[in-house]
Amino acid sequence: MVADKKPLIALTLMLMLCGAAAQSPNHQITKSPNRIISVIPAATEILFAIGAGPQVVGVGSFDTFPPEVSKLPKVGALLDPDVERILSLKPDLVLIYASQTDLKQQLQRAGIASYEYTHAGLADVTSTIRALGDVTGHDGHARDVAASLERGLAEIRTRVKNRSKPRTLLVFGHERAALRGIYASGGIGFLDDMLAIAGGINVFADVKQQAVQASTEQIIARRPEAILEIRASNSALPPADQAAETHVWDALGSLPAVRRHRVMFLVDDRLVIPGPRVAEGTRLMAQALHPEAFR
Repeated sequence: MVADKKPLIALTLMLMLCGAAAQSPNHQITKSPNRIISVIPAATEILFAIGAGPQVVGVGSFDTFPPEVSKLPKVGALLDPDVERILSLKPDLVLIYASQTDLKQQLQRAGIASYEYTHAGLADVTSTIRALGDVTGHDGHARDVAASLERGLAEIRTRVKNRSKPRTLLVFGHERAALRGIYASGGIGFLDDMLAIAGGINVFADVKQQAVQASTEQIIARRPEAILEIRASNSALPPADQAAETHVWDALGSLPAVRRHRVMFLVDDRLVIPGPRVAEGTRLMAQALHPEAFR
């Protein structure tokens, strides 16, 4: 069965197109909105986590959590926002990616406020949680959610702080059954931050961008001691295919990670969505790199 490539394409484009700027609301927002649309999975999760779920009237094509979003109208995503559908839902606030300039202009012409979001670092996740709490009228609950996330990350740091940190290649996509079109985490952004907290050293830490299209030659030169392949749940492969994908790396038998059987395949939305569950995703990484720390 061929996995759906759309979630991988969406994640790759978000990381390649979005810089490290913090999230910021449009100045049109003057009161707590009653009808909110979000085309961003992370932002949608935040809205429900802080208690603003009842205000959400539409979500993006890739939004799957919490389960309540399955009952809401889908309005497109990063590349294909359905403007007609969005306007028909009569929102008073739309959460959009900062790179969606055309959508922003159309919302402005319609007199609808927008909140611009950019994938950045883990610190921006908690700042966005607090900011959306202020914007939606759930500031107290949002502060609690952000504080809980920060405590979760601190607990992971404590568990792994005295352990040897393997040089790690963090991969979020490549061609099926081939080491071509490899996309890995660069040295900035939430994935790099997660890896650092999980007790790994990013082999592409010196490349100051969120995503790197890496060649096998570059990977061989970096000599990773561990390889983590992460995927969203809706792009998951059957267990047998996951094992086959892991063994694709056997072609690079000179890598320490391959020789030591430290190529790991992790499938979970919490690994790729920088929202309120990101500490849980970071813990999954840490457990893969340092299983002895969690026994």
